[in-house]
Amino acid sequence: MDNILEVKNVVKQYGDYTALNNVSLQVPKGSIYGLLGPNGAGKTSLIRIINQITMPDKGEVLLDGQKLNLDHVKDIGYMPEERGLYKSMKVGEQALYLAQLKGLSKAEAKKQLDYWFDRLEIQGWWNKKIQELSKGMAQKIQFVVTILHKPKLLIFDEPFSGFDPVNANLIKDEILELKKQGATIIFSTHRMESVEELCDDIALIHKSNKLIEGKLIDVKKQYRSNTFEIGIMTSNVEGLMYQLTQKFTVGQANFKSLNDDLKLEIQIGNSSPNELLNLLAQNGQVTHFVEKIPSVNDIFIQTVSK
Repeated sequence: MDNILEVKNVVKQYGDYTALNNVSLQVPKGSIYGLLGPNGAGKTSLIRIINQITMPDKGEVLLDGQKLNLDHVKDIGYMPEERGLYKSMKVGEQALYLAQLKGLSKAEAKKQLDYWFDRLEIQGWWNKKIQELSKGMAQKIQFVVTILHKPKLLIFDEPFSGFDPVNANLIKDEILELKKQGATIIFSTHRMESVEELCDDIALIHKSNKLIEGKLIDVKKQYRSNTFEIGIMTSNVEGLMYQLTQKFTVGQANFKSLNDDLKLEIQIGNSSPNELLNLLAQNGQVTHFVEKIPSVNDIFIQTVSK
């Protein structure tokens, strides 16, 4: 798959502090790419470089195969975590102004704004000032302004911040629709459940260095531990436990069940899942048998803790 964005050996320093240390990334076209990392990891510095707000000290950034330049401003939409709307300006006036900065004519900007205001059911906000809106309402305006000019690359920094669950789900659906229409999306967030749900690829930056990058499913495979949660109804607990501990690493599991069953977490090592399942079936009724796939949150904590 072609990459829409390539970050090559980028270094960014602020005095003696290194914000990015030789960071390279590849963002595939048409993907939702999760940019992860703790506070202070370097994510914001990288996003600012992609948006040409600051320049790298070393390295380069390519957008669609071309070295990043001022003409690319129209090809990128950026929704920062700290929103950039003018509080005393009216919503419609401000949205028109920002759309024209991105290269739309006034007529086309008005047409697009009418479409999105209708789609998000915010038609009555045109003459309101930003300071009159709640944080969630202002977020909707920021979202519209970000996507209005139909950029190739969208960058959302904590896009669900300030939204209630209903509107967060609305924006999530719009992001998925934008991907379906061909947009590539960089998604920077601390909400790991959103990463699980939305992202095709991820990168993890920690202390200015890239630690992980790849397809989410491949990263999960790298961190899998061949561990299974099992539930079993048995009258032979002592005998079963003896057999299991002879072959596997066994611990207690904690999951909800409708049965009064024995709950265990079993790491099978190089054995096959069928070997474990057959042993269990010989000793009782198996009520639960699920591999523990590492979550993005597990991978994040494990990698950062190292």
